Amino acid sequence: MPLLAEGEFALLRQHLEAALKKNVILDFVPSGDHDLYAQLVDGAAQQRDQAALRKYAPLAEETATRIGHRLYMAIAHRAWGVAHTLAGSYAQAETRFQQALEIFMDYPAPWQIGRTLFEMGELARAQGNTEKGRAYFSRALGAFEELHAAPYVARTRAALENLSRV
Repeated sequence: MPLLAEGEFALLRQHLEAALKKNVILDFVPSGDHDLYAQLVDGAAQQRDQAALRKYAPLAEETATRIGHRLYMAIAHRAWGVAHTLAGSYAQAETRFQQALEIFMDYPAPWQIGRTLFEMGELARAQGNTEKGRAYFSRALGAFEELHAAPYVARTRAALENLSRV
């Protein structure tokens, strides 16, 4: 259950890709490709859009690395983790999620930490590890509750309930 509706992501993607072609300035703040790639890959991860993940994860990672933008690097790691989870490359997914989590915890970035823990729960679920999935989803739920991020709280509670039915 993605939080960004499919049509909304398509519209966002359309505008961001147009901005890439124009090299625009958004809201009077200079914006580089790194900003746009981070948004594109993050949206693709939320939508579980494998084609967009394959297209934008390498670009997001490369631009974040080039400019030394750790937050965007963590977003790219998480996106790669989602891509690897979807492809069944679970060890690679785990590595990427751990890399993202370490960076987000260094900031700290509680919402990003919660989102990453949620994805780690999804990875555990994909691997059939209910106990590990429950632990990750519970940690994510705590982060989202602390932030009063109601849609993410609801999504995480639903994931925990679905995990209990397995």
